[in-house]
Amino acid sequence: MKTTVTITSRGVVTLPAKLRQALGLRAEDQLIAETVPEGLLLRPAVTLPIELYTPSREREFDQAEADLATLIAGKRRSRKKAAKARR
Repeated sequence: MKTTVTITSRGVVTLPAKLRQALGLRAEDQLIAETVPEGLLLRPAVTLPIELYTPSREREFDQAEADLATLIAGKRRSRKKAAKARR
């Protein structure tokens, strides 16, 4: 699909609704603009949300890791006891 767009004095470009719909673009979506030999290329930017961890959340992770280590160690002990009993 080809279309003509206009750049405002503030540098704003409006993509026509049909073009946005065809590409699945919505308000607040981000695009990467780059120059290529043919001119200007606009492509969707992949953005991923990030979580900033509070000290409390970090303690939750630490506790979960400690619980997992305890569980794994217990299973290893159980396997060793079972192996000795079979001998």
